[in-house]
Amino acid sequence: MSVSGYDRLVGDFRWRIPARYNIAVDVCDRWAAADPQRPALLDVAPDGRVETWSFAALRDASNRFANALRAQGVRRGDRVAVLLPQSPAVVVAHLAVYKLGAVALPLAVVFGPDALVHRLAHAGARAVVTQAGGLAKLALIRDALPDLTLRVSVDGPEEGALGFRQLLEAASPEFAPVDTAADDPALMIYTSGTTGPPKGALHGHRVLLGHLPGFAMMHEFLPASLPKPGDRMWTPADWAWAGGLLNALLPSLHHGVAVVARRYEKFDPEEALRLMADLRVANAFVPPTALRMLRTVERPRDRFALAPLRTLASAGEMLGPETFAWAREALGLTVNEAYGQTECNLVLASCAALGVARAGSTGRPVPGHRAAVIRPDGTPADPGEIGQIAVARPDPVMFLGYWQDPAATAAKFLGEWMTTGDQGRVDPDGYVHFVGRDDDVITSSGYRIGPGEIEDCLLRHPAVALAAAVGKPDPLRTEIVKAFVVLRPGFAASEGLAAEIQDFVRQRLSAHEYPREIAFRQALPLTTTGKIIRRVLRDEA
Repeated sequence: MSVSGYDRLVGDFRWRIPARYNIAVDVCDRWAAADPQRPALLDVAPDGRVETWSFAALRDASNRFANALRAQGVRRGDRVAVLLPQSPAVVVAHLAVYKLGAVALPLAVVFGPDALVHRLAHAGARAVVTQAGGLAKLALIRDALPDLTLRVSVDGPEEGALGFRQLLEAASPEFAPVDTAADDPALMIYTSGTTGPPKGALHGHRVLLGHLPGFAMMHEFLPASLPKPGDRMWTPADWAWAGGLLNALLPSLHHGVAVVARRYEKFDPEEALRLMADLRVANAFVPPTALRMLRTVERPRDRFALAPLRTLASAGEMLGPETFAWAREALGLTVNEAYGQTECNLVLASCAALGVARAGSTGRPVPGHRAAVIRPDGTPADPGEIGQIAVARPDPVMFLGYWQDPAATAAKFLGEWMTTGDQGRVDPDGYVHFVGRDDDVITSSGYRIGPGEIEDCLLRHPAVALAAAVGKPDPLRTEIVKAFVVLRPGFAASEGLAAEIQDFVRQRLSAHEYPREIAFRQALPLTTTGKIIRRVLRDEA
């Protein structure tokens, strides 16, 4: 299909958001009634054993947990934290919370006590579902969380915590989901905190419906054939992140597509490729940092049976032309890149099947969403002009507001536009190119430089595995470009290699963009979503 097909989709698209809507009924109970034994989850144990959960099993387990939570005093509107790695218990907990009319609060298991106390206390969380490791962290901050009166552990009852399995066994599998409006609160995801303290972005049940057009673009699902035979989704992204939860898990279940669950202590590129081959994954959502790590694997198609893999999506930060080109050559796939924020996710996307895919671009506005690059006064920027990426309201994917922070919510908007704090530009064909966060843009000798282009060029050097570029204050140039580099195995840091890398970038970009300083690192600071925390590197610089 040509780009004109995209234009027709945009012109013909109309939202159909029902007045009454509940995520759990949509993604689980609906399928359990129509096709009870349809596979919903494939849970892969560390030893490789696979347990299949049907939609009927999910319905019964989530009904039981909803009854258990209600018996423990959890009520409509209460915040229930889910502090677990990828597992069926995450899905059961989310579904139960939605059925209760409560608010799910997904939290990453890598969070330490300080990160947890900020989110749990700020949200006033009433309950938490976690594991033994989570309970140990919570024990350190118990006195700071007076509202957190219910702790449930999937590892069984402990002092101060009830056992998840025991609660399910004692509860009834019959539960009537609360009749929720599409705008009723369903989940709250805290921003990643790349530029300041994390804020709780509260979303209504409609947020899932708002994600579906972008999900369709990323995975080349044409409406007449959803889902395709053999579709199976996997993402290494934590389901506590908007990307893992709303770009992969919940939309897949909405379409009746089985999702692979696999717990990793850290991302291993060879293990990831082996999992996709063994589980015959057809659809993958892989953040850019993980894709760059896959690049370190030699001849992936020759070594792994990846033939079922037909769609590969990515989002979270700039992918870059280098990784885009690598995926086409090494995997035989075009990465469908997407863009969004915790507050308003999946509003720009690519779709190779529509002919909407361009190296270095995050795509075009998804049908149903009005996104643009704007100037500080709210007017649209000209093609090629750098401005702020913004999304027009109303939009079903847009957040209801920041939790208990109306001032920050109001400051997020400029007239009809929800501002993102991300700099971008639109090319003459309407493709949006991400430049960087407002704070990430480097000003050097009068030039405004986005870090993404520099980082992508650095990745082309055979010695570089990961890279980040930041601005370092300079009395002559305002700022100079400083690069932090993680080397590939087999390369050793040296002044000579730093000079070689600098010259490599200078010859390929320009004299004002090359890094005048290079620092070698064993690792880069990352958020739980895999984004580089450049403010940490800026502070160091």
